[in-house]
Amino acid sequence: MKNNVSFVYSFFLIIGDFVALILAFVGAYVLRVTIDSTPIAQAVPADTYLKLFLVLAPFWILIFGFLGLYNRNIYEKRFSELGRLFLGSFIGLLFVITCEFFVNRPLFPAKLVPVYGFVLAFVFLVMFRSLARAIRILLFGFNIGINNVLVVGDTAIAEELVHSLRHSKTSGYRVIGIISAHRFAQKHYNDITVFNNADQALKAFKSSNVHSIIQTELYSDSDKNNQLLDYAQKHHISYRFIPGNTELFVGNIEVDLFRSSVPVITVHQTPLIGWGRIIKRLFDLAVCIPLTIIFAPLMLLLAIVVKLFGGRGKVFFRQNRLTRFNREFSVYKFRSMRTGNSTPEEDFAKLGKPELAKEFRANGDFIANDPRITGIGRFLRRTSLDELPQLFNVLKGDISLVGPRALIAKELDVYEKRHAILSVKSGVTGLAQVSGRKNISFDERRKLDMYYVQNWTFWMDLVILVKTFRVILGGER
Repeated sequence: MKNNVSFVYSFFLIIGDFVALILAFVGAYVLRVTIDSTPIAQAVPADTYLKLFLVLAPFWILIFGFLGLYNRNIYEKRFSELGRLFLGSFIGLLFVITCEFFVNRPLFPAKLVPVYGFVLAFVFLVMFRSLARAIRILLFGFNIGINNVLVVGDTAIAEELVHSLRHSKTSGYRVIGIISAHRFAQKHYNDITVFNNADQALKAFKSSNVHSIIQTELYSDSDKNNQLLDYAQKHHISYRFIPGNTELFVGNIEVDLFRSSVPVITVHQTPLIGWGRIIKRLFDLAVCIPLTIIFAPLMLLLAIVVKLFGGRGKVFFRQNRLTRFNREFSVYKFRSMRTGNSTPEEDFAKLGKPELAKEFRANGDFIANDPRITGIGRFLRRTSLDELPQLFNVLKGDISLVGPRALIAKELDVYEKRHAILSVKSGVTGLAQVSGRKNISFDERRKLDMYYVQNWTFWMDLVILVKTFRVILGGER
């Protein structure tokens, strides 16, 4: 807390964003009024225009603040920052247009000025923040803006934390001490001192040298825990606690008073609850209804092709799989295999090649020249056209556009955290499908499914959908 680097950086961003917005709308005015010779609709003098935006720009900055663009946790989330900048630029423009309506006087000399302003504002904001990020990392190399951290704990999380923060020139953090009686006792670091107890550490460091204390486990003696917390509060040092069971604090967390007096922490398996579920379902319908109409002729054509050239068997592949709350449903796909609705292990056993099942699983449910797949099936899978009938599953509410991969019970039973994955609807596509597809193992895919479940946001869904189209167009499978 005593290290004001984050405050200074946030203040720098506020000033920079303010300047970027002013330059953007000045540029918009110049482009339309000065350079463009087309007659303008309203005569708004340049000095009046500039004064109005100098007054309105601070309110735009407040909008950015409400969107979290000056919070510490947004600095390293580049993609999320871009999305919020775009949204903030659009909301800010609507605010300015609304102000024009209520003040009953023209703010823009022509209709194209706000359009130019919006585009230039987003471009200038992205450019400025990219420059600010580069300067910040450059200063880390000169030991400017580094946060000194004291790590407390004998846990594996503590060791992982120390390892991740050791490169201060990229992380912005420097571990100056570790309080550990066992795990770190025999380890030697050139730049980190290991202490057996808190008394030694707190006496060794001046309070001004410690900016943050991170405790990764609670001592059985509550006095020791209070000693660290009291020291941090007395000297205005940032204090963080990482629970030993980190999975307890993932997903959606609510802190409230139980029976109006007892503070409690409620941990949900996923943040995809309440309004999130409603928005996700409405989005699924808004996207799937037009897509189903658009692709209906193509699906009819593919059905005929599968019937004529896909060998003996039904046009559609149907299989019972699991979705939210352990509910079974029948997934629809165009049939791409010669075999029936069995597991890969059973399919390869029927073909007399049981050894291929292990290779299939090890390669992330993929094997080159899979003998079960028909000729037309290879084309369908390579283009992902075999997945089109799942649009009907989405319309029925069985699955969502984005979610964990829908698996059969036998496949999911081997994963000990299956119930966490089944706290949300399965999806046509998901984080695992766009994070390597055939290049990651079954266990890695489930870990990605778990990450999605525990960290869901609507923005994440949009990113996954965009990446899915990129993967399909790139021909990955």
